[in-house]
Amino acid sequence: MKNILICIVLLCSGFAFGQNEQLAQYYYDKGDFDKAKISYEELLKGAPSNTQYFLRTVDCYQQLQQFANAEKAIQDRYNRYKQGVFLVELGYNFQLQKNDSKAKNYYEQAIEKIKTSPNDVYGIASSFEKKVLLEYALKSYQTAMQVQPNFNFNFQIGMLYGQLGKTDLMIDLLLTESFTNPQNTSLIQTQLSRFMNGETDNTAFKDAMRKALILRTQKDQDVFWNHYLSWFYVQQKEFGKAFIQEKAIYKREPESLMSIVNLSQFAMSEDDDETAVEILNFILQNTKDLGLLIQSNSYLMQIKIDNAQEKDYPVIDQELKQLLTTYEINPFTLSLQIIQAHFLAFNLKKTEEGKAVIKKALELNLNEYQKADAKMELADILLLEEKYNQALIYYSQIQLDLKNDVMAHEASLKAAKTSYYKGDFEWANKQFKELKAANTQLIANDALEYFLLINDNTAADSTQVALKAFAKGDFLIYQNKKQEAITQFQNILKNFKGQEIEAVTLLRLGKVYESQKDFASALSQYQQIIDNHSDGIYVDEALFFSAEIYNDELKDTEKAKPLYEKVIFNHQDSIYFVDARKKYRELRGDKNL
Repeated sequence: MKNILICIVLLCSGFAFGQNEQLAQYYYDKGDFDKAKISYEELLKGAPSNTQYFLRTVDCYQQLQQFANAEKAIQDRYNRYKQGVFLVELGYNFQLQKNDSKAKNYYEQAIEKIKTSPNDVYGIASSFEKKVLLEYALKSYQTAMQVQPNFNFNFQIGMLYGQLGKTDLMIDLLLTESFTNPQNTSLIQTQLSRFMNGETDNTAFKDAMRKALILRTQKDQDVFWNHYLSWFYVQQKEFGKAFIQEKAIYKREPESLMSIVNLSQFAMSEDDDETAVEILNFILQNTKDLGLLIQSNSYLMQIKIDNAQEKDYPVIDQELKQLLTTYEINPFTLSLQIIQAHFLAFNLKKTEEGKAVIKKALELNLNEYQKADAKMELADILLLEEKYNQALIYYSQIQLDLKNDVMAHEASLKAAKTSYYKGDFEWANKQFKELKAANTQLIANDALEYFLLINDNTAADSTQVALKAFAKGDFLIYQNKKQEAITQFQNILKNFKGQEIEAVTLLRLGKVYESQKDFASALSQYQQIIDNHSDGIYVDEALFFSAEIYNDELKDTEKAKPLYEKVIFNHQDSIYFVDARKKYRELRGDKNL
């Protein structure tokens, strides 16, 4: 019984202690330092060795300008524990009082403490960094390494050089550290990448990085530097230059093509088809691995199809047949079979032949992900044929078979779009609402777009007449009937002029024209949004898409710049904000905004 009572008392006191800590934190965060001070003093009485409570108490004294109380508390703490970090705290207390000479004296004492107690460097340097006393933090690490040669603070010193604007020293030290201790390379590259893509002027930093890496590649024949230079070029999306480095590595280390395979993925993800094709052909010439051969051929065929005109279709059709004859119909060639089925259905309009290819594939011994891939394609073809319910059955099977997987979310999105195409907006919107929280950003963004589309246009027109016409236009795009889609959207603009649906219709028309390389017509649609719907939710997209056309297609950077600028300054919540800022900085040349 006695033991039970002791346990109850301890539990109650622990609960009360936790509540007091929360209360102290609440007052502190609120800026009510009088109450926070009292709370932390009480907590400190109960746990006198707790450094966090002590520092918070001191901070409250300083916020209330009770510097004498702070000094006494810190001095007592230092006398008790003799830790150098409290010398930094004493110095900072004087710095807050504008007594720079006394502050400097204590800071120097803290540095001297490292000479006799090198392990104090961790607390001392950290305290200097938290107070943005970077030169002293730098000196702390350097002093510790002089006293104790086994210490390695090159990474910390390099980062401090960067924060102090000494980028040449930072780059030189971090590259040396990478080479000496390769296990730290990933961490170092992450930080270098942050500097290259940071908020401040980074052109000079990138140039210095490029120069330093090229010099090291020339002076030292170790492939380590080729790998590093390749990594750098990938960060800059200069995949052609990265490929030159990867080929140099492969000539000396022909054991694996994996880095080159990864590079092809990067190039494709950034739509650098020219470089991707070059890399994929190199892989085909240098491997006998069946998996790589099939994968590379699949990617090459997809790139060809994506960039093909109708006159190219017969040749592509024959190439796909030849590849499947060479590598045969089996689970390993499923990617090629799916590409062939999609090409037959969506490009050659031979839906029955496309379905036959997939149904034959589903008879193979496939794993659950392969089955899902095949079912997804079959559902897509059934949707193309306007067999909505059959398509929904297959999308639902994928959702059930691969719960919470990315592919399941993709199937959910396609199921929602199917309901949208057939005019079941209420059900579609329930699904879009759930998918807004999807882990995959592309799916979440897509779902949000349709959710807003349905909500806004239902509120403006409860009969949903315009929305039904718009959904039909979207479905024509899905069916690859672009000219019919253009006609449909033009009719919407004519019949529902000035209504809610107008802005998004102009946007859709612009994207269809873009896909047909009719950039003048696309720009005309976007300009109407900018001129007539400047307060709507689509103006950021109109600005960004216009800027992209001028920048990437028409090479008229002077017209692109002000459009990117408007996205940056007027639409900071846009999903295109980051890309617009990056492109704008590139066009300015100084990367400074």
